Amino acid sequence: MERITIIGLGLIGGSLGLALKEAKLTDIEIVGYDKDTLAAGEARRLRAVDKSERSLQKAVRGARLVIIATPIMATRGVMEEIAGELRENCVVTDTASTKAIVMEWASQLLPATVSFVGGHPMAGKETSGVQNAEAKLFAGKPYCVIPAPEASEGAMRVVTGIVQLVGARPFFIDADEHDRYVAAVSHLPLVLSSALFTLARGSPAWPELSSLAGSGFLGATRLASTDAELSHDICLTNREGVLHWLDRMVEELGRYRELLQEGQEEELFKTFARAHLDRDAYVTAGPPVREPVAAEELPTSGEQLAALLVGQRLVRRVKDIGKLLEEKQERGRRRGAEGRD
Repeated sequence: MERITIIGLGLIGGSLGLALKEAKLTDIEIVGYDKDTLAAGEARRLRAVDKSERSLQKAVRGARLVIIATPIMATRGVMEEIAGELRENCVVTDTASTKAIVMEWASQLLPATVSFVGGHPMAGKETSGVQNAEAKLFAGKPYCVIPAPEASEGAMRVVTGIVQLVGARPFFIDADEHDRYVAAVSHLPLVLSSALFTLARGSPAWPELSSLAGSGFLGATRLASTDAELSHDICLTNREGVLHWLDRMVEELGRYRELLQEGQEEELFKTFARAHLDRDAYVTAGPPVREPVAAEELPTSGEQLAALLVGQRLVRRVKDIGKLLEEKQERGRRRGAEGRD
């Protein structure tokens, strides 16, 4: 039986465990680790993992696949701790919201005998903790896949197979591009949501404002309820990307302010109308369709993924048998040569 280890049993790690358990993988054991023993116990109770380990090193020992689903700033320390325990040909992936720095850590800290494939599920919610985990959290959502240059083809297949098993869509992207793009559509909304709430909450009129606030305010400030550690780590590890889009946002707000201040009623109406129409079109039709990955390049079922995970042992076994046969043939040739002499 092969082992998949999930490090970090919060919302994302727990949801991955539930989704993988729902896929009913054969000959696969899902092991969890979390420094919070209560979270680990809850993950077991919810059956997001088959078992949990109290030792990080023990949790990854012998694992074929290791998924790091910790807060971003904890990822480096995890890599340092597990590096010496990873088996040869182990596949390591993560779920961090920023990728360039994580890819750099993996290159520096993980041994050359393993393959690292960065990952980032573009799914989640403002509530955190394994108690809020859902097996369907990733269904239909893009899941960024960023293989390290040294990663094997088999490692990429394993990670994309996992992505498909949990119901997500593999989205292949460069680490730097990932950080620039998600700064606009994920990290900036997080900052704006928090800023809007702190603005209103800091007003002396907050008692009145809060009494009048409706669904619009609640919706716009929903992300302010995101775990503070996650928000902090995102801004710290993607500082340039967030600053770039914050500056662009200041400019855009300035444009709206100018239209209001100067009384440009017609242009103000056109601006709102364009935003209305463009967003409705996006919501209805979705983003432009990217060129799909060839079907034969990806595993498409639990059985195929299990074959990839377990099949590595068979590949090694076949190689060992081949070597034995070659050695036997070589000995036969030597005996034949000695007999002729």
